[in-house]
Formats: sequence, structure tokens, C-alpha cells
Amino acid sequence: MPTKRTRAFHQRPWLPGVLAALFAAAGSPWIGPVLAGETAMASGTVYLDADADGQRDPEEAGLPGVRVSNQRDIVVTDAEGRWRLPVDDDTTLFVIKPRGYRTPVDANGIPRGYYQHKPAGSPKSKFPGVAPTGALPASVDFPLGRSPEPDCFTVAVLGDTQTRDAREVGYTAAAVVPDVAGAGPAFGVVLGDVVFDNLSVTEPLVEVMGHAGFPWYYVIGNHDENYDADGDAHADESFERVFGLSYSSFDYGPVHFIALDDIMWHPKAGETNAHYTSGLGDEQLAFVRNDLALVPEEQLVVLLMHIPIDEMAERQELFRLLEGRPHTLSFSAHTHSMEHRFLGEADGWHGKAPHHHVVNGTACGCWWGGAPDDAGIPHATMADGTPNGYSLVTFDGADYSIEYRVFRRSPDYQFRLMVPDEVARADVGSTPIRVNVFAGSERTQVEMRIGTTGPWTALERVSKPDPSYVALRERDKSIEAPYHRLPRPDNCTHLWESWLPTGLPVGDHSLYIRVTDMFGQVRNERQTLRVR
Repeated sequence: MPTKRTRAFHQRPWLPGVLAALFAAAGSPWIGPVLAGETAMASGTVYLDADADGQRDPEEAGLPGVRVSNQRDIVVTDAEGRWRLPVDDDTTLFVIKPRGYRTPVDANGIPRGYYQHKPAGSPKSKFPGVAPTGALPASVDFPLGRSPEPDCFTVAVLGDTQTRDAREVGYTAAAVVPDVAGAGPAFGVVLGDVVFDNLSVTEPLVEVMGHAGFPWYYVIGNHDENYDADGDAHADESFERVFGLSYSSFDYGPVHFIALDDIMWHPKAGETNAHYTSGLGDEQLAFVRNDLALVPEEQLVVLLMHIPIDEMAERQELFRLLEGRPHTLSFSAHTHSMEHRFLGEADGWHGKAPHHHVVNGTACGCWWGGAPDDAGIPHATMADGTPNGYSLVTFDGADYSIEYRVFRRSPDYQFRLMVPDEVARADVGSTPIRVNVFAGSERTQVEMRIGTTGPWTALERVSKPDPSYVALRERDKSIEAPYHRLPRPDNCTHLWESWLPTGLPVGDHSLYIRVTDMFGQVRNERQTLRVR
């Protein structure tokens, strides 16, 4: 059964390299395979759309050196902006946005630098796919506008928005969009599970997200698939109807981004139920290989996906493409928790330094669960005790830093301190101090001291459920309200623990907590503690 659009014109893997050399020597932009009788050819021009009207005027020149892809092969436009690529009856062509340019975006902020060629449209399914596109145009032209992009910029990275219905779209409008818009990122990313199986909710959701006022790049997740598809090749049809591309790449500033589709859909077969696994497929992996071949080695490469990279079937093949580079980073979501993974030799990564993979917290938290607050919005705390939120990632050349932002809270709310306000003198030495640092990792340092002159002492990182989440879940059980119940507690990967020092005298004491993350960002909190 075909997966990730395996095409007939890729059955001779030796031919593209031979033709690439021949056409490059002749000064042609074409570097993909030509198999007579097996494929149609698409061609067109990438041009500077000076008046941003989406129509090429006679004075608007073609742009040389711009990459164009059919989601496997990549060509580079010639001196007049021309390109040429093979297509079949299910091909999406797109321009790989270069630095300093913008593709058109629609009213909802979705980039539209692509052309879908599906003459017969998508197969019939419960949720509609792409309408028939008809015959291939004589010229598929891509407009680009100039747009300055600095070396230093921020990106809002959201895990699963995963809305079930109109009510949860309303939660997103009230709790998510205003906070993210206020951060003023260059663009936003949603790391899959845009909706929760009900694909009819997709367009209302992206309309709400579009109110943030900047472009959005959407990754496909397992809950965004057409579950009635006859195989993986057609499971993305509804996603592609709304977003155009199930995987792609683009540059912004000095950073190269690759958005992946790492969901493989397996329909019911005999006694095996329909299910998904994590993988790329040969064609998408070939696209990544071709894409990286045209990205300078020193450029920071950021991968965006739904299921964590170390759970992907082709992770070793992907690691081989990345590990020779000095600057790589990747993001996923899916787990509804927050975690930093540093992948090394034990994971099959052979780079000089571990690969940093961020399993991002989700916008919907625990699937919009938990008791509603006074505004009627569930608190949605995740099972590791992380509040629902997003990552604000700052890129500066090949460097980056990450800050977790909790929705509807101050940006300073980076951790939760768990210690009682009052302790009996006899219980001082047995009273725990716990700190859940929402974006903490093995490279985070958490320290405490009593008073302003005492020594700083380190807390120990532990793996256990967050006690405050356990208590919150018990509290919510007693509340009579129509809301989704919280999931069972998970072990928290970013929990620190220590004990109040023995010998504290009766009276009031100031407890100071200092958190220093892997980027050198320091957060402090003070709490008054009474010993009676």
C-alpha cells in the first residue's frame, strides 16, 4: 500500500544524480528526474511581487536562486526565476521561502506559497479533501515579496491546540490567542493535533488563530488524519485542503525550518485495527535529504513535528542527515507534558554534542480538562503539573533560548513552589520543599536559602508526580461541573526537592528560590515561612 505518496517516477534512484549534473552543466534549473511516458512536467517562475497583488506584472522580474520542490525533488531557479519539476496526479508544488522574502498569507495567516495539482481531487471521505484542480496550468508562478528578517527574532511554538468543538474553539480564542499575540512573535507554529478527530472544527479554529495577526505554520498530528482513508497516502487530504502542505521547509532570518509529517496511518486490515505509527516514509525522507543538501552546514536547522523524534521509525536515517551539523534543534508535542530530551550515543545520535529535542507543552493542556474558573475556562493542567501554555523561542544567529509562557499568567510565572506557609517546630527537618520548573531540564539548577545571608544550597531533581497536581485532581473530583476530568498523574521530569533545614527557630523566615536554566536565564521567588 502506498505511503507518503510513493510515485512511479522515483523508481530509478540512480537517474536524478546523473541528470542533475547534465542539466547543471547546461545552466538549466532542472535537477529532478525525467522518465519519458511516466510523468508530466510542471514549470513556472518565482518572481518579485513588488505590488503584492499576487499577479505578475510585465516589470516584475523573476528571482534567481530560489528553491522550489514537489515534496521530494528540489530545483533552484535560473537567472530568470524559472523552474521545472515532475508531477503526477497528486502533487503539491511549493516555494521554499528564502530569507528576506515573504510568501502570500491568507486572512488566517496561513502561508500560501504552494500549488496543489490533483486533477480529480481527493478520494471521497467523511471530511472533505481537496477539490478537483483540473489540468496543470501552462505556468505555475510563485510570488514573493521583500520582507526584512533580522538575525534575532522570536517564534511562538504551541503544542496541540486539539479542539473538539465550538466551545473549545472559544477557549482558544479567550485563553490562547491574546497571550500569544501579545508576545509579538515573527510567526507561530502549532505542532500537530490541531483538532481532536472532528476535522470540521479545523477552519473555525484557524480563523480564531488568525486573529493573532502573524503567520502560522501548522504541523499535522495523528488527530488531524482522515481515519476512513484507505492508507497513509490519502490520510492527509482534509489537512491539505486547509493548509496545503503536510510537510515543507522554509527559511526565516538565519534559521532553516523543516516541518515534518511523522504520522503513518494504517487502516484496518483483517483482525488488525486501524492505527497510527510514527514515521516519514521514503519520499519524505528523500525530501529532507535533498533539502539539507542545499542548506549551509553552519546554518541552524530546526525540525518541527508532532510525535517526538526519538519515537520515529526513521530516526536513525534522520540522525545521519543531521548529526554532522553543529547546530540542530527539534520540537514535538503529542505527550501533553513538557520535557527536554538530550539525545546522545544511547539513542543512536553520534554528533559531537547531544541533540536537543523539546517535547513542548500543549495549548489545550490536558485536552481542555479540569474545573472551569470564573471565566468558564478549564485550568487544563497537564498530568506532569505543567500549566497549559507555549514556548517563546528566541533565535539569534545559530543560538537560541526558550522560555515557557503560561496562558493568562505573568511571563515571570516559570515555576511552582510547594512549601507550607506554616510549620510546627518539631516538623521542620521533615518538611519537603518542592519546585516544579515548567521548562526545566537536567541542565537546570534549582537552589534555596533561608534569609538574605545564608548559603545557597542545591535541590535534587527527582522523578515523581507533582504533589500539587495530585491535590488539584482530588479537588476537582469534588466539583460538580460539566468538564473533562483530569488524567492520572505522570512522573514529572522537571521536579526538584529538598527539605527545610533543621534548627530553624520559631518565628518568620524568608525562603528564597533561585532557578537558573540552560540558557542562563535566572528566576527568583521569595516566600515567607512561619515556624511555630
